[in-house]
Amino acid sequence: MTGLPARLLAALAAAVLTSAGIVGTGTAQASGTRSAASAASAASAATAAPTAAVPRHAVTGYWQNFDNGATVQKLKDVDDAYDIIAVSFADATGQPGAVTFRLDPAVGYGSTDEFKADIKAKQAAGKSVILSVGGEKGAVSVNDAASAQNFADSVSGLMDEYGFNGVDIDLENGLNSTYMTQALKSVHDRHGDVVVTMAPQTIDMQSPQNEYFKTALGIKDFLTAVNMQYYNSGSMNGCDGKVYSQGTVDFLTALACIQLEGGLDPSQVGIGVPASARAAGGGHVAPSVVNAALDCLTRGSNCGSFKPSRTYPGLRGAMTWSTNWDAANGNAFASQVGAHVHGLP
Repeated sequence: MTGLPARLLAALAAAVLTSAGIVGTGTAQASGTRSAASAASAASAATAAPTAAVPRHAVTGYWQNFDNGATVQKLKDVDDAYDIIAVSFADATGQPGAVTFRLDPAVGYGSTDEFKADIKAKQAAGKSVILSVGGEKGAVSVNDAASAQNFADSVSGLMDEYGFNGVDIDLENGLNSTYMTQALKSVHDRHGDVVVTMAPQTIDMQSPQNEYFKTALGIKDFLTAVNMQYYNSGSMNGCDGKVYSQGTVDFLTALACIQLEGGLDPSQVGIGVPASARAAGGGHVAPSVVNAALDCLTRGSNCGSFKPSRTYPGLRGAMTWSTNWDAANGNAFASQVGAHVHGLP
């Protein structure tokens, strides 16, 4: 992410959620499978953070815990179109793999309790508030069993302390799939309803053999969404082997196709774009382009030169960096892309 300065129910209950257009946080919950360990941990986790089922089609936005020229917001100011709000960012500590979180005074909160109250209010409105780890300048390294344990312990502790619904992985300086998968599984064991998103760069999702992609596949049974950053990228290969330039509908659809055909469920794939031209170095597109890509992938309409061989009506939705830049841009993403995502089949 640019740092300019991603439940087991009874059959009747599952049917009710499905008919209401709601799915669980990952495909495991949606399909009704779950480990005994995560089931046991769910009871204790329930007291730490109220859980809200992520909508079948969801809009994710990153909330900036800093002032970089975008509109400064409190969580309560974030547009209601956002279903998942990723608080950016957790910081590395002196302990390998461990992360911490501190409110930036520039955001304007008078106390931590006020921030926690805003989290609870968003959750009461059906939103998920998660903690994003990394960012452009993030330096969190999880590359052995000890650091994986430290990561899981610290993330779980922050979820309990603040009431976060989950974690977003936005590590842009390398990732070890073996140990990040281990760490995220440990978090899931303690918080069975954890919302887990990821925001890899385009280069990280070019092949299922890439470390980010392998991590996503390694936690596929509870992964919520991969909202790849379709920006600050340059040209990349699409799933048809052709090269596409960022900032086009073909770039969005042909690169999404790699994930959709590479093993992820459509419900685990989202399109991540900047909320304005100022929010990233390149790759910003108008909301109409994002909506065209969503239509192409879910309905087979409004495609550019690339048209996927099949449609993916279960596509999760879209993400933007950031809710703050969106607010500075008149909330165009929230109003236009948000409405479109929520109207998908």
